[in-house]
Amino acid sequence: MFPGPPHRVVHLELRTGNAARASAFHAELFGWSIETVRTEGEPYLAVDLGGRVGGGIVEHETPRPFWLPYVEVADVDVSVARAEALGAQVLLPPREGPAGWRSVVAAPFAGVVALWQPRRGI
Repeated sequence: MFPGPPHRVVHLELRTGNAARASAFHAELFGWSIETVRTEGEPYLAVDLGGRVGGGIVEHETPRPFWLPYVEVADVDVSVARAEALGAQVLLPPREGPAGWRSVVAAPFAGVVALWQPRRGI
C-alpha cells in the first residue's frame, strides 16, 4: 500500500502527429485557449484546460495520438525506482528541465505516466 496522501495529476499533455489539427479540434470543440510557447527545441502549445490541471500539445511521431498525464511526486528518482520495482519500464530517464524534473514510465497493465518533480521556489 502507498504510504502518505495520494499524488495529484498536475498536467495533461497530448502527443500527436499533427499538433495544428489537434489544437484546432480541441479549441473548437471545448473552447480551450492554446498559446505557442517558444522553447529551446520545438515550439510547445500550452493549453488552458479551464481548471487546476495544466495542459499542452506536443507534435510527436506516434502511430496514434495519446494523452500523457503528469503526476507530481516529491522525488522523481525515488518514484522511478519504485515504478521499476512494481514492474514498469522507464521510457524516459529522469531529466531536468527549466521548471523541474520529469521521467516517463510504462507498464503493460497500467499504461504510460509521466512523473513530475517541480523545482521549488520558482
